[in-house]
Formats: sequence, C-alpha cells, structure tokens
Amino acid sequence: METSRLLSRLEDDFALLRAAVAEADPAARVPSCPDWTAADLADHVAKVYLHKTECIRLGAFPEEYPPGVLDADPLVSLDRCHAALTGQFAAHSPADHAATWHEPDQTVGFWIRRMAQETVIHRVDAELVAGRPVSPIPADLAIDGIDEVLKLFLGYGSAHWKDDMGTLLDKPDERPLSVFTGHHAWRVVATPAGVEVSDAASGFDADALISGEPGPLLLWLWNRADDDAVRLDGDRALLEQFHALRTAVTQ
Repeated sequence: METSRLLSRLEDDFALLRAAVAEADPAARVPSCPDWTAADLADHVAKVYLHKTECIRLGAFPEEYPPGVLDADPLVSLDRCHAALTGQFAAHSPADHAATWHEPDQTVGFWIRRMAQETVIHRVDAELVAGRPVSPIPADLAIDGIDEVLKLFLGYGSAHWKDDMGTLLDKPDERPLSVFTGHHAWRVVATPAGVEVSDAASGFDADALISGEPGPLLLWLWNRADDDAVRLDGDRALLEQFHALRTAVTQ
C-alpha cells in the first residue's frame, strides 16, 4: 500500500477517532475492549503515538514508557501526540531509520503502516464506545491490515514472541489453512518453529478456510467482530487452532 495512502488514511481515521472520543462519556466501557474506558482508550492511543515518535526521533527505543508526560485531558494528549507523530513522519522519508520491533524492517515506513493500522482499529473502538455507527474500512486498508496481522503478528510474532504462544506450537496441527478475501489469499501453516504465512493463488486448496469481506475480516482478526462476520469452512479443529494462535498474538 502506498505511503501517501497510508498517511491519508491515518489522518482520516484519527479525525474520526478524536470526534468519537470527544462525544463519549470518559467513564464508559469500550464494548470491544471491556477492560478499558473511553478515557483509557484515548490514553493508550496517545501513549502509542508518543512512543513511536521517540522511536523515530531517537533512532532507538526510549528507556521509559510512555516517554513523556501526558495531559490530564485525553483530547489534549491525543492532539499533542498525534501532532508529534505526524511531524516526525513529515520530517523523514519512509526509508529513514527508526527503531522497530520487526528486525527486518527498521524504517520510518514500518511505523507509518503500523500507525495507520493501529488507528483504524482504535477508531472503531472509539465509535463503539461513543454509540456511533462504525464507519466503513476501505478495502485497500483492510487488505493491507489483514496482510499485516497474518505475516507480521502471526508469522513473525509466533517465531519471535515464544512466551506469548504458550504450548500452542508444541505439537501443532501442520495442515494448511487459508484466509481469503476479494482476490487475495494467504496460506497459513503452524509448525513448532512458528506459523508460516505466505501469499496463495486461491483459498480453496487447504483443509480449512476463513473468508469474508475485507473490513469485517480485519475486525474479526483483531477480535473486534464475532464469527458471524466471516465464513468458517473446513476442519473444525484446524479452525480452532487458528483462533487460539491469532488470539495469542493480538491480545
């Protein structure tokens, strides 16, 4: 997905997120994240923005989290941290160095993509807690987000965040599972070394298939939608294994 498009979506979704937070009762529980209030959600997004700002500015991970003091007013914090983050994006090219958790990609571009995807998911959270209709997620952003969840969080994460996986990969079912939306498909195979994720020609050559429209499928992967938002076909045990694996890396 083009950097300019990701930056544009970041701005649009931040505007929706901010408006929803401003409308919500700060003490209201977020339906999709019941441990959070609306104020907690705003605080989380502000902290994430501030942390990534420093990852770019310093070229290293800041020693403290959050790396700075937030305002008591969540909207003030959101505005200040968003301005700091986008200021760093504007001051750098996507290929410039930044500290990231993905060893193969230590660039500002990594954080542009990650923050665009972070923002759209939390924008949905904000709309839900405000009681607003959930704005549609554009197909291109959703497909990019699905690719990110599968390849980075599930594929890379399962191999590098072993503690998060518990015993899930001790003796995994290594039959293939497919994820399919539109004209995009991914092949997912769990192995003891980690989950292998690759692009696929179609979604119909595996023992289980998860399919749906891009937006609902992305929300389902991030535990923001129930099973009725997607279609689950094939071997039930393989589908249950996938559910456990994706929950482990997106919690």
